[in-house]
Amino acid sequence: MTEITPDAVLDVRGEACPYSFIRTKWLMEQIANGEVIKVVATDPDALENIDAWTKRSGDRILRIENEGDTCIIYIKKKGMK
Repeated sequence: MTEITPDAVLDVRGEACPYSFIRTKWLMEQIANGEVIKVVATDPDALENIDAWTKRSGDRILRIENEGDTCIIYIKKKGMK
């Protein structure tokens, strides 16, 4: 598996949606086009909400890793770096 080096990490473990989603969206607005964030979440709805949002925004989920009750989502902001 290719290693992904995120430009920013957002730990929202223990936060329920919509807060985990709102914080993810806010961070994506702060980074430059082409950069990657790593979101670490425990809310089961986080992945579903982030997936639906990236389909609308044009951003892309690069990888999803599940570690027990934790979901790690790598998201790339649309555009070139």
